[in-house]
Amino acid sequence: MTYDLIVIGTGPGGYVCAIRAAQLGMKVAVVEKRGTFGGTCLNVGCIPSKAMLHASERFEEAGHSLAAMGIELPPPKLDLAKMLAFKDQGVKGNTDGVAFLMKKNKIDTVHGTATIPTPGRIDVRLAAGGAQTLETKRIVIATGSDAAQLPGIDIDEETIVSSTGALSLPQVPKRMLVIGAGVIGLELGSVWRRLGAEVGFVEFLDRVLPGIDGEVGRTVQRILTKQGMTFKLSSKVTAVNRNGADHRVTVEPADGRGKATRIDADVVLVAIGRVPYTNGLGLESLGVKLDNKRRVIVDAHYQTSVPDIYAIGDVIAGPMLAHKAEDEGIAVAEILAGKAGHVNYDVIPNVIYTFPEVASVGKSEEELKAAGIAYNVGKFPFTANARAKVNKTTEGFVKILANAQTDRILGVHIIAPAASEMIAEAAVIMEFGGSAEDLARTCHAHPSLTEAVKEAALAVDKRPIHM
Repeated sequence: MTYDLIVIGTGPGGYVCAIRAAQLGMKVAVVEKRGTFGGTCLNVGCIPSKAMLHASERFEEAGHSLAAMGIELPPPKLDLAKMLAFKDQGVKGNTDGVAFLMKKNKIDTVHGTATIPTPGRIDVRLAAGGAQTLETKRIVIATGSDAAQLPGIDIDEETIVSSTGALSLPQVPKRMLVIGAGVIGLELGSVWRRLGAEVGFVEFLDRVLPGIDGEVGRTVQRILTKQGMTFKLSSKVTAVNRNGADHRVTVEPADGRGKATRIDADVVLVAIGRVPYTNGLGLESLGVKLDNKRRVIVDAHYQTSVPDIYAIGDVIAGPMLAHKAEDEGIAVAEILAGKAGHVNYDVIPNVIYTFPEVASVGKSEEELKAAGIAYNVGKFPFTANARAKVNKTTEGFVKILANAQTDRILGVHIIAPAASEMIAEAAVIMEFGGSAEDLARTCHAHPSLTEAVKEAALAVDKRPIHM
């Protein structure tokens, strides 16, 4: 059998691409190296981390917040094994759901490791043993990414862990050191801090969450510091040495000037980012061009340098976000079907699931300044929002950046308990080229946290009502 399309990898980009292609009438197969579908995101990334974030937030709420509402409880007792089982149940529910969608859409599935010897052919080393060759008209590479390694530090997923191991620690460490203060590090560090660990971060740069709006990053660091986490910025880890059951971590100034210090930790989490998973596919011998970060180079239609071989998601340039990969998966499937598949890279939300959550879409102030774009700022704090006040969740704000000449919204940044949900409103109005005035004149329900979005839009024109 010759397929119309074979997708390598069934993470959010891959399985969505396969489903959309099947909807458009193509005969589709997928190749997945894991025993379950969903890629890193569903198996050892987005989904299990959100389960642990949710459970640890409830644990902390039961121990520290409910009494103030008149809900008296005995001090909560952590059953970590049961919490990890709760996480695993959520993962299984999601991966089983993708398996159901594969069957529903009549997509053939092959479990094994893929190599592309020539265009139109995929050799699979089957997970169950043996090999299989598949013929296809087109191939989409959607193999995702893997945790970046720090030279000289060996990850054993027991006491020196990546994000994968950090989601399955059998006991709460007394001291956890996180190398990297980006999204993954802050989220997983938050989990274990709430469950009882002392959590510290070492970050090479002079700020947390590199790449997001500077004011937002500074505010997040201040909030997390109040929660008990510590930060050592402009610093680098040069060695991790085992000392019995502990690790002695050597930390030096990032610029190489100054004395080294030592930090002791039971668990070290290496969270310095992710790298595209492109090894083993045979891309170099095939002639598929990669950039200096080993990402696949594609054109505007996601086609690589080899005709009829395409790539999406974390293996190409752009933010390593599941929803970015999903949109690219849909776009390439529609392009292959002769439709106008498209992704608007200016309107891709980004969320950090700490507490409170952090969400943004569009440009930061730093990006607008670098581009020489004149803009106005509207900002509204949750200390002035009625729902946040009554819920005692007043940390954070909404900030809207609008073009100074046209008032078109260029960026929105939110720190709030429900920021991941609130950012969708901003993305929708930006997708349609809306202005701050459009948002300011849209009626918002009262009392709700989203009223802060309206007030921030009003503040762009210096006319907020409740501040």
